[in-house]
Formats: sequence, structure tokens, C-alpha cells
Amino acid sequence: MKTRTPDAMRRTVLKAIPALLLTAGAAMWGLLPEKARAAFSDKFPTRTVERDTFRFDPARGEIIWKDGRREPYALTLDGLVEAPARLSYQDLRALPQVRRTADFHCVEGWSVDNAPWGGVEFRALFSRVRIKPSARYVVFHSLGQTERVGGLTHYVESLPLADLLNPALGSLLALDLEGGSLPDGRGAPARVISPFDLAYKSIKFVTRAEFTAAPVEGWWTRANPIYPVNAPVQASRLRTPDPRQARH
Repeated sequence: MKTRTPDAMRRTVLKAIPALLLTAGAAMWGLLPEKARAAFSDKFPTRTVERDTFRFDPARGEIIWKDGRREPYALTLDGLVEAPARLSYQDLRALPQVRRTADFHCVEGWSVDNAPWGGVEFRALFSRVRIKPSARYVVFHSLGQTERVGGLTHYVESLPLADLLNPALGSLLALDLEGGSLPDGRGAPARVISPFDLAYKSIKFVTRAEFTAAPVEGWWTRANPIYPVNAPVQASRLRTPDPRQARH
């Protein structure tokens, strides 16, 4: 049996701390009084660039368009995979569900502490497809329509596959907020949560996850070129250190 040195054990513990804090915070959320939960909602502004063209019915797992048409929601996993997969809302709900409390940092400079999300870890979600070795990134596509920017008419963002699968970073495909299904304004049916990246990376209304060999410039970066594809939160704004910084 291989003996681990004290330094190796210490590094292991330090890597685990962010994930442990995220999980513990989620457990404590259910103990908060209703007034505290309402205060959370009041301090969490709704920001969106998508047009108001649909709403989501979580009871039936359906998109309801403004003209009254209904259609089943589905999340497509494709790109650099052996065979694409298409998951219904019920399929997503059937996957292991986790709760995760994480801070939310907007590019505008404001932050919300202890946002209580629920949903599916990407490791569980991506197990539904066989990912090709050449895949390094995941490009997420939004159902919502936007004004045309850089050839895009819907919101797009990419994140490193390794980050999405790293439990220390606490990334999540969120289906819930505050113990209930995501409200429309918060990104229903599903949104990405990437706690250590600025919130423009946490794409809402996700309908497709495309595995790629390289990142792409997202909608926000194309509309605002001063904001890069990689968008880690500044260390001064974080209450928990970014585990990725420990690599450098």
C-alpha cells in the first residue's frame, strides 16, 4: 500500500473544502425562515438578454410559446460524442438530484451570497453519452431568442469539460432554486451554474450541450468584446478561493 505524505494529505483536504462548503450550505438553506428566503429573492436581480417568447410548465415538462403552442422540452447532448442523446425534462428529473448553495457573481459588480440551487451534476448528466477523447469543451445553447449579435440569435456560452466534471468547482445544471422549480426569469427549464465564473457564463434556458475540441466566443463576449471567453471571478470577490488557482 502506498503511504501518502502529510503534504499530499493536506492538498487533498484543501481541494475538498470548496465542495464541502457548497454541500453544507445547501443543507442549511432549508432551516432558514420564510422572511430570510424572501430577502434573498429581493436582493437577486433578474437580468436577461432573451426576448419574452415563452414560459415553462414544470408540471408537464413543456415549453409554452406566446401563441399558446406547447411542445415537450428536451436537452440535446451532441457534438464530439459517439451517439447524440436527447433527454426530456422527466429524464433530467430522474437523474440523481443534488442541492448546492453557491455565491453568484454578476459581471456588473454585484454578488448574491448563498444562492440555493438544485439540479444535476454534469458527471451524471454526461454519463448519458460516450464522449470522444478529442472533446475539451462544452458549448451550451439557449432556447431563448436574442437580438442578432456576431451571427448569433440565441445565447451561447462554452466552458471547459474538465471544469464541469471537477467536483471541487461545484458546477451544476440547475433545475431548482429556493427549493422549487426554476422560475422563468431565472432560466427555466434549466441553467448552468458555474460558481467560480462570472455569471454571464451561467447560461439560462439551456436546450443543447455540444461537445467541442475548442471554446467559442459566447453571445456576451461577442456583444461586449472587453469580456473574455474565460471569466473567472476576481479573487477579491470570492469568499471561498477558486480551486483552479491552486494549480498555478
